[in-house]
Amino acid sequence: MAKGKIVKIAGPVVVANGMRGARMYDVVKVGNAGLIGEIIELEEDRATIQVYEETSGIGPGEDVLDTGAPLSIELGPGLIGTTFDGIARPLKGIRDKSGDFIARGIDEPTLNRETDWSFKPAVKKGQSVQGGDVIGTVKETDLIEHKIMVPPNVEGKVEKIVNAGKYKVTHVLARIKKTTGGTVDVQMLQKWPVRIGRPYKKKEDPSTPLMSGQRIIDTFFPITKGGTCAIPGGFGTGKTVTQHQLAKWADADVIIFIGCGERGNEMTDVLKEFPELIDPKSGKPLMDRTILVANTSNMPVAAREASVYTGVTLAEYYRDMGYDVALMADSTSRWAEAMREISSRLEEMPGEEGYPAYLAPRLASFYERAGCVETIGTEPRNGSVSIIGAVSPPGGDFSEPVTQNTLRICKVFWALDSDLAHRRHFPAINWLNSYSLYEDNVKDWWEKEVGNWFDLKTEAMSLLQRESELQEIVRLVGPDALPDKDKLLLDITRSLKEDFLQQHAFHEVDTYCSPKKQFMLLQLILDIYSISKNALDSNVPVASILAMPHMDEVGRLKYVEEKKFEGKVAEIRSGLEKGIAQLMKREKLVKGG
Repeated sequence: MAKGKIVKIAGPVVVANGMRGARMYDVVKVGNAGLIGEIIELEEDRATIQVYEETSGIGPGEDVLDTGAPLSIELGPGLIGTTFDGIARPLKGIRDKSGDFIARGIDEPTLNRETDWSFKPAVKKGQSVQGGDVIGTVKETDLIEHKIMVPPNVEGKVEKIVNAGKYKVTHVLARIKKTTGGTVDVQMLQKWPVRIGRPYKKKEDPSTPLMSGQRIIDTFFPITKGGTCAIPGGFGTGKTVTQHQLAKWADADVIIFIGCGERGNEMTDVLKEFPELIDPKSGKPLMDRTILVANTSNMPVAAREASVYTGVTLAEYYRDMGYDVALMADSTSRWAEAMREISSRLEEMPGEEGYPAYLAPRLASFYERAGCVETIGTEPRNGSVSIIGAVSPPGGDFSEPVTQNTLRICKVFWALDSDLAHRRHFPAINWLNSYSLYEDNVKDWWEKEVGNWFDLKTEAMSLLQRESELQEIVRLVGPDALPDKDKLLLDITRSLKEDFLQQHAFHEVDTYCSPKKQFMLLQLILDIYSISKNALDSNVPVASILAMPHMDEVGRLKYVEEKKFEGKVAEIRSGLEKGIAQLMKREKLVKGG
């Protein structure tokens, strides 16, 4: 292993001489404090290192020791329910060692070495196995059965397998005699370099929506399991709350939330709130299927990039077990800003707005690790990683480089609108600017599981677009000058916006809306429009239609519990039809008289 001396320090960037034999992206220990760093540039025996910790106090002449391995994280039982920093050190373990403040150079393993896990073998001695095969299982939480897998690129016969029992993560569970010669010991604990994607057999076209219980997302702009999505928005538009909602309610098996450069108080809210939440599917604590990665804005800037790669590596690991994983990164703009800072200290040629020229490929390499895959192994499993990345453009300017490069990669765009946020309309997703390229992928699922979703959504969107055009006329001449059909359309689109698209994240009922409830609510609003239009054709005044109590009742529907919802919808529809019939009858009598 190479050992050099510090010759230059510029913030988190350190230059060391005498590093001949070191390799790109090797992890090094910097200075007398043993700070963790990573080699990002090599020239002869000179290495440029980005340090993942505060560099104050170290000086030229101190040693730099190469560990000979890239930045890797430990994978195994004990990840679920834990909060890590950007380089996968458990924050609880760090606090136990250093108190309320993270001491520099502290080395805390990702996985606890003292915990005993109940292991059940799934293979027998003499059995042929290959990379990705499951040799046994561990009950990690009530919701997650952890599969202990043969490391990739290993193939051979099981020479030894332990009996069922309790073992620590470092215990050798199996020994495999490789086909190419030699043996490999398999433990619960494995290591994987974070910058390299885990292998799979093939990627498949996504076809199942990642249901979040958020009406504007699921019904209007769906994302699939294995899909990619960008949520750009200015300050105060609700990026973090939207991601929190997705983390709470998305129907993924495993949730990974990365707080990348966000304010500490926002991450504190997550840490306080998530342990108290109950998973709606199982009734168990939500933390039983959640991993948190925290690298807040007051933590070292260089570790932000590592936090993103740490999170996606954890996601791929559970994907390889056959789970559907949803990863939320909040926010990739802070990651890009960290890249810009490191790039400037390296004196690299700046690109647009000072960001490095490799901004686009770095973003692409992250989002490309999403997808639905068929895993490696004798009996392949199907798993997925969905990536939802928040973007924080300065001043809400979507034309800036991070937003534009992200939009070229992601297939779903939820455009957060500051005007909607100022009007207290949440989620503040602009229905005219947002889009999803997964509509064709999920169409069959909706029709099979719920109903004719595509036609309803298309009709609702056309009404909202027409309403946007009418608003220009309303500003000029006022609503009273509009014909009755346009007045009715304005009232129906008001209901669409307030009663369907708007959702209360902190209401015990409205925080989550099932696909069936979403479909029935949208269908009712559009049925009201259809029935009312027929009444207008029979010369019923629009004022009489709008004076009926049905629209106020629709406004309260989203707060009705699921078990009572269908009956309430039928009641409103029946009352509406009777009321319209009476108005039409009265209109005929007036004409006849």
